[in-house]
Amino acid sequence: MGHSLNKLSATFIKSAPVGKHSDGGGLWLHKRPDGGSQWFLRVSVHGRRREMGLGSPPTISLKHARQEAQRWRSFAKSGVDPIKQREKERREAERNLHILSDVASDCFEARKAELKGDGKAGRWFSPLELHVLPKLGRIPIAEIDQRDIRDALAPIWHEKVETAKKALNRLSICMHHGAALGLDVDLQAADKAKALLGAQRKKVKHTPFMRWQDVPEFYASLDGDTVTHLALKLLILTVGTRTRPLRFLRLDQIDSDVWTVAADDMKGRIGTTNDFRVPLSTQALDLICRAEPMARDGYLFPSQRKGVISDATMSRLMDRRGLEARPHGFRSSFRTWCAEQTDTPREVAEACLAHVTGTAVERAYRRTDYLDQRRRIMQRWADHVTGSA
Repeated sequence: MGHSLNKLSATFIKSAPVGKHSDGGGLWLHKRPDGGSQWFLRVSVHGRRREMGLGSPPTISLKHARQEAQRWRSFAKSGVDPIKQREKERREAERNLHILSDVASDCFEARKAELKGDGKAGRWFSPLELHVLPKLGRIPIAEIDQRDIRDALAPIWHEKVETAKKALNRLSICMHHGAALGLDVDLQAADKAKALLGAQRKKVKHTPFMRWQDVPEFYASLDGDTVTHLALKLLILTVGTRTRPLRFLRLDQIDSDVWTVAADDMKGRIGTTNDFRVPLSTQALDLICRAEPMARDGYLFPSQRKGVISDATMSRLMDRRGLEARPHGFRSSFRTWCAEQTDTPREVAEACLAHVTGTAVERAYRRTDYLDQRRRIMQRWADHVTGSA
């Protein structure tokens, strides 16, 4: 059959007349009256003649067309319909495009707008990135079942309880995203995996906190006028804000004795879009005045190099002192002091910590953030902490 192959030449193809021209072995060039042209292959499978298009010159060169013809002829020789085979390969290629890591990235992109700071901190994505994608990332999402998920999360299910829960939750969101893209996904896979993994043994660890009775002594020990000491002291005095808003505190957020934190920067404020107003005690205002000369780029607590001090800076200071307690724990110190030493109503105490209380309806009718009551209680707390009570 060798002599009947490769009849055409590249030069002929450029100027071929209208009609069908055989290159041999079932490969043809069809030159249409409109000037366009196309390669096609004629083969016979189980006595049926099949014709498959192989693209058009010059995109598909003569050499490429011959290689393709050879490949599909070999399928036909072994009794496989090359057109069906090509369809099958296309479907597989498409399915493989939707591997979990691609769907997860697409899902993260789609959700960024809802996430704080566009999800830049990567907190939303990291449980997936660390514990799921290394094992399941290359698998087409349509093939992932509850056993795959169970095997991926089993090593951390009882050890890293919160992280494992987050990873499973994020994976479930990605599976729903895959379904929304039109992929054949098992939407129950995450729930079934949870059933296979069983109840988590380990209790969630709460941030260790300092007894409220011990806070004044620790506060007094922060006697340096360094950025870290001043930041930690202000955190203790304004317990409602958590560490992030405090680290990014800008002087232009303070008006008289009220510091306003944008709603986007407040964690745990689901159900409200309001900014959070922090009443500043006289001691807090004094600290801000002492920190002001060190401000840089408008930030009150700059780091040594660039940006602001890190979360770890204050934690490390407490660690070096041999303390189990962490900065975040002062919220619990305050809340316990509130309950044991004052008759502050629950709503006001929770509002001090920026906790949203009550149902959506209750919140809609409650048009107050208890600023005046909080101002009084925060001043009492500052007096306790600084030993002036």
